[in-house]
Amino acid sequence: QVQLLESGGGLVQAGGSLRLSCAASGRTFSSYAMGWFRQAPGKKREFVADIIWRRGNTYYADSVKGRFTISGDNAKNTVYLQMNSLKPEDTAVYYCAAAQQYRLTYRGSSAYDYWGQGTQVTVSS
Repeated sequence: QVQLLESGGGLVQAGGSLRLSCAASGRTFSSYAMGWFRQAPGKKREFVADIIWRRGNTYYADSVKGRFTISGDNAKNTVYLQMNSLKPEDTAVYYCAAAQQYRLTYRGSSAYDYWGQGTQVTVSS
């Protein structure tokens, strides 16, 4: 069994910063990529960012590009999301996810095999 545990969420004022962390535990596994998604109340879960370990590539949703940075440690299956210049519309539950297989894209939730329970991020105006 693999568990992903997010941390670092909280309440922050608009313009502030937060850093989310996600660590894997349980059975040893190798991930091909890891990503962050978010879900706001009444909305569908949406892609935020991903990192593909072998290529070293990162991808971002247009809404966070230039403000968020994904990074991590492949050997530890740990991923971070540095969020700067936060806006009220960034308010959501943030989920990390891990993919064990090659996919053409990791911007869809179906590409991932494991998910964390989520951490709440609230940005006040």
